[in-house]
Amino acid sequence: HPCLYNLATPSTRSPFITLPNPRVRVVKDNPPKAANMSYQKPEKDHGEAPKAHKIRITLSSKRVNILEKVCTEIIDRAKSKDLRIKGPVRLPTQTLKITTRKTPCGEGSKTWDCYEMRIHKRLIDLNAPTEVVKQIIVNIEAGVEVEVTIAA
Repeated sequence: HPCLYNLATPSTRSPFITLPNPRVRVVKDNPPKAANMSYQKPEKDHGEAPKAHKIRITLSSKRVNILEKVCTEIIDRAKSKDLRIKGPVRLPTQTLKITTRKTPCGEGSKTWDCYEMRIHKRLIDLNAPTEVVKQIIVNIEAGVEVEVTIAA
């Protein structure tokens, strides 16, 4: 029988079995349960996923139509990458006014000119890794100022 071992020779002697009989049938059994419980498989390291940050994109422009177009482009790109988005939040328009005299010298009729510049702002909040945000903001039209702040 192939499972019979001679206990007389030290090379085949099992440390757990000490019987006076020279020929003993040895049955292979599982190791003790305590040894299995302490063993944990090492976790496979697939590389860390990029950490998502709270990112706020502030867009400002003097021209509303270009600003709205850029906002919709950024939101569409973010939705295509399955990111959590809040916005666009429309902030109150800043109106900058300068009133000056029309004439360069002090003579003549006292006529005044009033110049006005309106600055429109939009906020977009994202939860995304910084690399993804760089890809989203790559191509933006001229005339729109972009400010990116990372919270955490």
